[in-house]
Parts: sequence; structure tokens; C-alpha cells
Amino acid sequence: MPMSCPDYRLSRRAMLGASSATLLGMQVRDLLAFSGTSHEQKAENVILFWNGGGMTHLDTWDPKPGRPTQGEFEPIDTSASGMQISEIFPQLSKQMHHAALIRSIAGTQGAHGQATYNLQTSYVSTPNIRHPGIGSVVTHEKSQIGDLPAFISISGRAARATYLGQKCEAYFVASPGDKDPYLAFPEGIAESRGNRRLEILAKYNGQFAGRAPNEKLSATQTAIEDAVRLMRSPALEAFELTKVPTSTLNRYGDTAFGRGALLAKRLVEQGVRFVQVNRGGFDTHSNNFPAVRAHGEVMDPALASLIEDLSESGMLDKTLIVMMSEFGRTPRINQDAGRDHWAACFSVFMAGGGIKGGTVVGASDKDGYRPAERPVNVADIHATICHALGIDPNREVLTPLQRPMKLVDNGTPVMELF
Repeated sequence: MPMSCPDYRLSRRAMLGASSATLLGMQVRDLLAFSGTSHEQKAENVILFWNGGGMTHLDTWDPKPGRPTQGEFEPIDTSASGMQISEIFPQLSKQMHHAALIRSIAGTQGAHGQATYNLQTSYVSTPNIRHPGIGSVVTHEKSQIGDLPAFISISGRAARATYLGQKCEAYFVASPGDKDPYLAFPEGIAESRGNRRLEILAKYNGQFAGRAPNEKLSATQTAIEDAVRLMRSPALEAFELTKVPTSTLNRYGDTAFGRGALLAKRLVEQGVRFVQVNRGGFDTHSNNFPAVRAHGEVMDPALASLIEDLSESGMLDKTLIVMMSEFGRTPRINQDAGRDHWAACFSVFMAGGGIKGGTVVGASDKDGYRPAERPVNVADIHATICHALGIDPNREVLTPLQRPMKLVDNGTPVMELF
């Protein structure tokens, strides 16, 4: 088993970036950054796989064969010419012509809490303000479709909406496939009686709000109304994995992650804008290789089946799939056969949603320590997600204190992906 990490217990290019060259009154780096950013929006939905703990890049997306940092896994060829990934993904390797890898994420945060905040919000954590997660940003900018919540988080909590408000919070599904007990009246309460109680509650809340307007009460009422609408919607059937053929569930894997990926597919088919599937256990300070192999056995069939199914149905073109973690792991293997925290260089996986399949952006150095080509900042990932959805990452919103905040912290879309 991986050792627990003490931190959990605590609560473009370099040359152009430094260049001052100008053309038509603008710096060359800015002209390059904005070139080609006008495109037809393709993505309508996002599925984000969040791998908590810090997933090793060298043993997954960025193998280093023949180097002392390689570890126990061999690279395998994929359906994308010239692209290799770890042997732990044999089924996914057949779908990589749909996918892209960024192998040169230049992170700055090496502690779990700060890095998670950075990767999920694009901002560096400060004591003065809490920023919304990318799921809430997408929900804020894209209109809700149908009765299901626009943002759903599975098997773990997503970052909060903070100043974007209650409407942008994630609906939490603790265990994919289980019925939510809060989306039905309690046992012994008939539907007519329950509806009457809701009418009385709405009446009292309305009277109270009229006398003493309160932001928290308004947020509570919003949550109640959303819950009632969901409780009465036939779209709830999307959550019922018992109605899925056993053969399909077996393809994805009858695991929490497999069910989560299958549920995510069903939810985006119902119009859910943003689904986050959470999985932990990647903090492999010891026994890294058996742990990563076990992760591969769970993730490989689920990701491969998801991409294959969305491609066959035509949904992949408008569904952006992202897999990321708060940082990578050290290229050096420690004395406990583990890898430690490594923020300086790691990888991100993307597929669908207008992404050019079979693409690799950037490269790490020969041992995986630092970006060697095309460094990509954390905020650039968020800007890329926004770009795929037709959202302006530089748009400003006002906090309740009337402070203007950008949706993304000065990120630039990675245009090579499109």
C-alpha cells in the first residue's frame, strides 16, 4: 500500500516569453498566442477525470525507455503513429488516435492542497479569496440543458463555486449507480403529502425573504428548487446503472471508476455540461509500480470503452475528455520503490471536443525532470478547456464585493491541440 503523505494532513515558450520584439505595435509572443484562436466551437460537454494524489507521468503518458528513470513498465505503440504510452494501458492504446497528450506541464505547486487548488481553479491559493473550480466556470458560462444539474461530481467532491454562486455548485454523487435517498420523499410520506409540505415550505421561505432578504436563504431556495425539479424528472433514469446491460458494465469494469466513467457517458448524453469523476490513491511514495499497475487495470478498460462508445455515437466530437492530477512524481525512484511529489514537469491527457487526435504537445527532457519543448502553464489547460467550449477565458466576472476576476488566471489556449 502507498504510504500516506503528511501534506494531506495539513489542512510561450521561454524565449518568446522573454522577448520584447514587437510587430504592428504588439509583442510577438502575444501575436503568436492569439493566432488561430478564432474557431468554430465544437465541445458542448466536459468529462474531467481527477486523479488525486499526483499521478506519475513517467509510468503513464510519458515513458522513458532505457533511462534510469524508466521504472518497471515498457512503452507500447498506439493507434496514433509515433505516440507511445505505458504498457498499463493496452486497450486505451487502441483509441489514442482520438486523443492528445501534453507532456510539458510546468507546475509550481508541490504540496497536495495548493497543487489541487491550482489545477482545479487555475489560480494559486491565497488567504484573501477563494476561486471557483473549472466545472463551476463552465457551468456559469454555458446554459443548463434539461432537468439534470449542469455540473455533477462523482465519487468525490469538486472545487466549490465560491463567488459564482449556488447555481454553479456541483451535484454530488457519492457512489455511481446507487440511488440518491434525497431525491425521493422519506419512506411513509406519500407523494401528495410531500408535495404539500414543499408548497408550505416555499410559502414560508417566500414570506421570510420578503421581510428580510438574505443571500444564503436565496441560495438555499435555489438548491431546493433544483432538487425538486430533479426529483420529478424522467431524466433521473440516467443515474440508474441497473438498467445497463451487464456486458456494457463489464466492458467498462464493474468498479467505482468504471461505473463512474459509464455514468459520465450517460450524463453527457442527457446534456450535463460538466462531469467530474474522482479517483484517489496516486500518492505513491512507496511501492509505486504495483499500485500504478493496479490503477491501470481499473482505468484502462473504462477510458477505452468511454472513448470508443462516444466516438461510435458521434458524441465524442462535442465531449471534451480531460484526465489530470495535481502534479507528477519524481523521475528518481526512492529507497521505498516509490516516487515522490514532482510539480516541475508532468502530463495531461485530452480527447474529443475538437481536440486533434494523435497529437503530442511539448516534451520533457530525457529523464522527465523538466519541460524540454513547449512549456505549458497550468492556467493554459483551463484556457484550453474554455476555448474548446467557446468561452472567453479572459472574461471578467464580479465577486459579491464587486471585485473583477478573470475566469482563468492569465492562461492561453494550447492551439496546437485543435
